[in-house]
Amino acid sequence: MELRHLEYFLAVADTGGFTQAAKALHVVQSGVSATIKALERELGAELFTRTPQEVTLTAAGRTFLPRARETLDSARAAKDAVHGMRGAVQGTVTVGTLTSIDLVDLPELLAALRARHPGVTVRLRAAMAGSAGLAQHLREGRLDVAFLALPPADLDTRVLASAPLALYVPGSHPLARTGRATLAQLAEFPFVDTPPGFANRTIVDQAFAAAGVTREVTVEIANVATAARFIQAGLGIGFLGHSLVPEHSGLATVEVTDADLRWELSVATASTRRPSAATRAFLDLLAERHPSP
Repeated sequence: MELRHLEYFLAVADTGGFTQAAKALHVVQSGVSATIKALERELGAELFTRTPQEVTLTAAGRTFLPRARETLDSARAAKDAVHGMRGAVQGTVTVGTLTSIDLVDLPELLAALRARHPGVTVRLRAAMAGSAGLAQHLREGRLDVAFLALPPADLDTRVLASAPLALYVPGSHPLARTGRATLAQLAEFPFVDTPPGFANRTIVDQAFAAAGVTREVTVEIANVATAARFIQAGLGIGFLGHSLVPEHSGLATVEVTDADLRWELSVATASTRRPSAATRAFLDLLAERHPSP
């Protein structure tokens, strides 16, 4: 068994298909298929169930998965030790991001990382399930580090910044004239929000639940940066960070008298895995740019 076998196995497991794995590895699909078949012959068990619609892990594959990650992590740590003796940081860090991050200038951060450590490659990944999806990918080893809101307790996290969530309504909306409302009054109107699992949705849902009020989300959008346009179109009202609403948007803010909603951005790593040298370099630079508030 070679490390290449494990790399190909993890690529298929993480991407959910042989074609996707081949693209991620920059090799031909036939090479990935042949390598996985050779690994299965050596182990004496099928690792994947293959159908025309999907490729999923078998019971043997699920058992093999964490051990394969541990082995590759150990090999990576050995490389890091050798490179560290020469004062060089090399490797790849896979970073999970939310669909809209405005509290961290990610392009500037990555440019600074490249200037300081040109041997580090960064791969950005987004999860359509929001923070909940990114947290799960951290646990599974698909990500090395992730930006999260409302991070779970089983991850190693550090708060980077926080910002208030304000209620936005169209300028012609009845609430725009009053300028103030309770959560119960807001529940009379339809909402634009992110899908379940996204931090924005969770924060607002928890506030309404704590107040014993039920609201209706009639439009769900995965990219919260576009929410203002849906509110402008009169499809609902919504809670957004100020930076997500452009000037002269025609939207009005409404003071919520019985709730103070805030959105926090944290950086997280898996508590069960030791960060690689590349990941540590990323985290160190992030700490310089964004010390804990």
